[in-house]
Amino acid sequence: MNVNIQSVHFDADEKLVGYVTRKVDKLNTFHDRILKVDVFLKLDNVVHTIKDKVVEIKVHVPRLDLFAKASSKSFEESFDVAMESMVSQIKRKKEKLVA
Repeated sequence: MNVNIQSVHFDADEKLVGYVTRKVDKLNTFHDRILKVDVFLKLDNVVHTIKDKVVEIKVHVPRLDLFAKASSKSFEESFDVAMESMVSQIKRKKEKLVA
């Protein structure tokens, strides 16, 4: 599984990158044919003083691309919400393949 983490308009610290990498590695427990995972960390300027942290996750499996997006006040919280969505999507798609 190839993991690509991109931070848009800022430099992510090693602690955040490590957190994302550890969590993404757990996706293999839900689907064994994941080819590539793209994680985008973005700062969203809703109002000039408040910056929301947006996380987008794209998972590429054979013949299927899955996508999840979440935003909140911290990257960890945004990532956790997007990851929960991604896990449920993977489980749903895998159930359809088995059935």
